[in-house]
Amino acid sequence: MVLEAPGTPLIGRVLPRPELGPGQVRLRVHACGVCRTDLHVRDGELPSPKLPLVLGHQIVGTVLEGGERFAPGTRLGVPWLGWTCGECRYCRSGQENLCDRARFTGYHLDGGYAEEAVADERYCFELPEGYTDAQAAPLLCAGLIGYRALRLAGDGERVGLYGFGASAHIVAQVARSQGRRVFAFTRPGDAAAQSLARELGADWAGDSTAPAPEELDAAVIFAPAGELVPTALRAVRKGGSVVCAGIHMSDIPGFPYELLWGERVLRSVANLTRRDGQELLALAPQVPVRTTVESFPFTEAEQALAALRAGRIRGAAVLVV
Repeated sequence: MVLEAPGTPLIGRVLPRPELGPGQVRLRVHACGVCRTDLHVRDGELPSPKLPLVLGHQIVGTVLEGGERFAPGTRLGVPWLGWTCGECRYCRSGQENLCDRARFTGYHLDGGYAEEAVADERYCFELPEGYTDAQAAPLLCAGLIGYRALRLAGDGERVGLYGFGASAHIVAQVARSQGRRVFAFTRPGDAAAQSLARELGADWAGDSTAPAPEELDAAVIFAPAGELVPTALRAVRKGGSVVCAGIHMSDIPGFPYELLWGERVLRSVANLTRRDGQELLALAPQVPVRTTVESFPFTEAEQALAALRAGRIRGAAVLVV
């Protein structure tokens, strides 16, 4: 399913099979998660994608050929981070997620809205057993970005999650396993998301426009809504953190300095490192994290994106190939 121009529907195309380069593997795709980043790329909110482009960066597939690390038939996950230079100051300091020359799956590199995909084996992960292909797919971005955001939010007990979709429903389970209390903030009237949050152990679930029921130690914003930044700052205690976990957000409105004062921290999370992937995929079966997924045939990618845009997905959307 190909994006030929930003803002236009995906179109089914038969593409030539690319030749494999050194260290690349060809995968038979079984499932691919649908991420809000895919929606931002499709809608033209992220600049300069490769065009034409196959979207999708939460790929679950089995090795057909290529590479040296994995035998044919091995089940692998392919995440957003598809390649880094390994030479810049960020790569050399453990911050490969900030590499200036990084290339991302489903953005600079063709992704998994397809029957086959090609990936650099160094950036692929073996997936834990106990997850179907569709259940494993959301771990590869929703899970990884959420895990990184939670870690960077600090170890406070009371955590607010703004936007309770694919990432938050995974993060809530990790936070609860760590003995934290979770407060879920959703779009006004989103009873389905609030119900899911409570099922996953949230202490409270309600509208993001409502005041927090208790002072929070930290907040993670998954919704791409800049107006939630001052809302979250208002909800956290002095010394607390607000983490913006999305790759794209609407403009943050002006707010009084007193919301930031008191050594509150406002930061973003960008991309992921391979270490994040290794840690989360080892942790997920121990929690155990259980993903809630809504599956679509991969030829209905446009319908899945529309459902995500409209907030109609409970948990995570996944294309089944």
